[in-house]
Amino acid sequence: MKIIVVDDDESALDSLLLSLRETCPSENPVVFRKSAEALTYISENGCDVVFLEIRLKEETGLVLAKKIKEIVPHVNIIFTTAYPEYAIEAFRLYASDYLLKPIDAEQVRRSMDNLRNPVEIVERKHIRLQCFGNFEAFADNIPIRFLRAKSKEILAYITDRMGAACTMGQLMSVLWEDGQDTVSRRSNLRNSISDLKQTLAAFGAEDIIIKKRNSISLNCDAVECDYFDFIKHKPYAVNLYRGEYMLQYSWAEMTTGKLE
Repeated sequence: MKIIVVDDDESALDSLLLSLRETCPSENPVVFRKSAEALTYISENGCDVVFLEIRLKEETGLVLAKKIKEIVPHVNIIFTTAYPEYAIEAFRLYASDYLLKPIDAEQVRRSMDNLRNPVEIVERKHIRLQCFGNFEAFADNIPIRFLRAKSKEILAYITDRMGAACTMGQLMSVLWEDGQDTVSRRSNLRNSISDLKQTLAAFGAEDIIIKKRNSISLNCDAVECDYFDFIKHKPYAVNLYRGEYMLQYSWAEMTTGKLE
């Protein structure tokens, strides 16, 4: 489940986060103090639940809620505020709940148990990335199949970069060796990234991808990988390496040279 918190009141924010950790210990809320940053993140990553302060300094939470629902129509908006007078307008936006500060864990628990749009919880699978030989991705040791070949190659490339962010321009030059930037290729790239995220989401593992406005990277801590363990000199990974690394991708030859 993707939970977003938008609040520019530090003390109230800290209190809400404590309640969320107590109520939803397995979740990792993404926090924003500026509405524009929250909107950008949601447009690129989606969300299931938004805890939203009504009186934000940049714009009202009511305005931001309308924008969020245009992007994610079935999102659960839970307004958080010290002002009861906005409740009627909030529920006209089909808010999931309206919590008055100070907010405690029991209030958060009731809100999460009674979401207007219930969120289907997908059990997270263990993701393992195999780099030695051909590149493959596994969820609980079952091969992951992507609809697009480029989706798998994007995952391979950001794995090769070991968590370093990769811009869309860099991906274009890697995925198409002639380096030409065309409208059709940009569309292909967007669709491939979308396929990558949706495929991983089906295994509850969308958290391994970190997508920002013009970049994408791998959350290395969320996966098991023979290449990463080789770098750490783990014996099993050292013994696995036979001079073959992501054989299906020509761009991987540079890393092969470094491993040698």
